[in-house]
Amino acid sequence: MGACSSKPHQKRNPYSKRETLELPQIPESTVNLETPVREDGIEKAGKKSPFFSFYSPSPARSFSSKKSSPAAAGGTPQPKILKMPFPPPSPAKHLKAMLLRRRGGDEAAKSRDKGVMEAEKGCETAELNKSFGFPMQFTSRYEVKEEVGRGHFGYTCSAISMKGKLKGQKVAVKIIPKAKMTTAIAIEDIRKEVKILRALTGHSNLVQFYDAFEDNDNVYVVMELCQGGELLDRILARGGKYSEDDAKAVMVQILNVVVFCHFQGVVHRDLKPENFLFTSKDENSELKLIDFGLSDFVRPDEKLNDIVGSAYYVAPEVLHRSYSTEADVWSIGVIAYILLCGSRPFWARTESGIFRAVLRADPSFEEAPWPSLSSEAKDFIKRLLYKDPRKRMTAAQALCHPWIRNYNNVKVQLDTLIFRLMKAYMRSSSLRKAALRALSKTLTADELFYLKEQYVLLGPNESGGIAFENIEAALMKNATNIMKEYQIPHFLASLNVLQYRKMYFEEFCAAALSVHQLEALDRWEQHARSAYENFEKDGNRIILIEELASELGLSPSVPVHAVLHDWIRQTDGKLSFFGFVKLLHGPSSRSTSKAQ
Repeated sequence: MGACSSKPHQKRNPYSKRETLELPQIPESTVNLETPVREDGIEKAGKKSPFFSFYSPSPARSFSSKKSSPAAAGGTPQPKILKMPFPPPSPAKHLKAMLLRRRGGDEAAKSRDKGVMEAEKGCETAELNKSFGFPMQFTSRYEVKEEVGRGHFGYTCSAISMKGKLKGQKVAVKIIPKAKMTTAIAIEDIRKEVKILRALTGHSNLVQFYDAFEDNDNVYVVMELCQGGELLDRILARGGKYSEDDAKAVMVQILNVVVFCHFQGVVHRDLKPENFLFTSKDENSELKLIDFGLSDFVRPDEKLNDIVGSAYYVAPEVLHRSYSTEADVWSIGVIAYILLCGSRPFWARTESGIFRAVLRADPSFEEAPWPSLSSEAKDFIKRLLYKDPRKRMTAAQALCHPWIRNYNNVKVQLDTLIFRLMKAYMRSSSLRKAALRALSKTLTADELFYLKEQYVLLGPNESGGIAFENIEAALMKNATNIMKEYQIPHFLASLNVLQYRKMYFEEFCAAALSVHQLEALDRWEQHARSAYENFEKDGNRIILIEELASELGLSPSVPVHAVLHDWIRQTDGKLSFFGFVKLLHGPSSRSTSKAQ
C-alpha cells in the first residue's frame, strides 16, 4: 500500500498490489527452495487463486528491448535497456510459510504440515472478523472525487477533506472492499500495513499517512496525494540514464528513507522505481516511498522466510528464504545500476532465468556507459550487490561511501548494525577481542570515516567515552513506537555491560567493524597480514586446542580437534595466520559450524 500518482485508472495502482514471486526451477545445488504446496497442487501462474484470493497478479509494468546475446560467462542473457513495456512476471501463490512465521521450537516444526492444513481450512471456513476498529465517519469527512488508480484488490481516488486540519486539502484515498478480504491473512496484512504507515509517517521521503476509516463495506486509507509520477517514468523520460550527480540526488533520498525504516525495524521488501513517487512534476520535486503492502517488522536477530517482492529486484538471500533488512539494500543497488546505465543488472527471458541470474551472475560494468563513469560509482554499486548479505553495505553505510557522502551536505544517520556488532564483540573471548583490535589498527581513513561518524552520533561524554546512557539516548532520539517495541529493548539488554564501564574510540572501532565487509574488499589480504603482524606483537600467545574450542563456544570432540588443528602453529603453539583469520569471524564461521 502507498500513495498513488495522479494517473489514469488504466495505469498501475501501487496501493493494490500484493505480489509474491514464482519459485524458480533451479537445481538444489544452487538454492534450497522447499516449496510448500496444497494437496491438489499449485495452479498455473497467472490465474487467480480461489484459496488466496487476496493475492492477485500485479498490474506493475516491466520493460524490455531488442534481443540480446547470452553472456559469455554463465550463459545469462545480457541486461536489457528499459524501453517498451511487456507483461510482468506472474506472481505465485502466497507461501504457506507466512502462516507459520511466528512458530517456534522443534515441536512446532514437526507439526508444520498439519498446522498449515488447519490454518488453510480455517481461512476458508471460519467466519472472519472484518472489523478493524477504525473510525466510521469517512463520508462525513471526505468528498470523494475522480478515480486515479485501480487494481485487483482495491482502487484509489482523489478526495477533498471537508473537516479538521486537512480541510480543503486534496488527498489520496485507497478504498478496499471488505468483500475481497476472504482470508485471515488478508485482514492481518491490512492491519499491519496501516500500523506501519501510522508509525513511520513523518519522514520527508515517506508518503504521509493521515488516517484510516471503515464502514460495513470498505476500508478507507487516507494518505498524501503524490502527483509527480513514478521514478520509473522519470528514468524513461531521460532515455534510461541519469548523470552521476542526478543519480546521487535520487539515491540520497532513497537511502535516507530506507535507513529510517530499517532503524525502526521495518523491512520494505519491494523497493523498485515504481514504488517511489514524486510529489509534483517539478524537476527537483521530493521523492516519496510508497507501498508497504509487503513490508514487515523484523527484530535484530530475526530472519524472514517469505519469498515476496518483484523478480528483477529480489535479493539472493530472499530466494534462500533467510533474510533481513539487507535484502532492501540489494534492491537499492539494482535501482542505482538502472539509474546510471538504463539496464537491469540481472535479466533473463523467464522469471526462472531472472532468479538464476540473481543467484549466479555478476553485474556487468564493461559496456557503455560504465567505462566513462567514476570508479567510485562502480564501487558503490558493487558493494550494494554483494551476494553475501554480510558483505553488503547497510543503507547507513552507503550514505558514508566516498561516491555520495560529499553530495549536497548528506546527513549521516545512526546505523543499527553497530549495535549488533558491539553485541557480538561483548560476547567474544579475550583472544578474539585482541584479534579485532589488531585488525582495527589497519583501517584506512575512508574506512574509519563511517566509524567516526557513528561514534559521534552515539554522543560520547566529556571524557570521550561511550556509556550506557549515551547509547540509550541515541536510540531513543529518533525512535518511533515500533522501534521501542521491536529494537531498543534488545539492543539495551545486549549492551548493559556499559552500565559499569565506558567504551572509548579505539575499542569502539574494534567492536563496530565488520570483518565480513572488510573481507569483501580487494585490499583484504593486506588488511589481514598487517593485522596479524600487530597481533603477533601484542596479542598472540600459546593456546591449546581445548582452550580454543572453549573460547569459540564449542564442546571438545574429535571433529572439533580436526577442524581446529590448522589454527595453531605446531612450532610454538600460537595461532597461525589461518587461525587468526578464522578467529576474526568468531564462532559463527563455517568451519566451526560444521564441527558443532
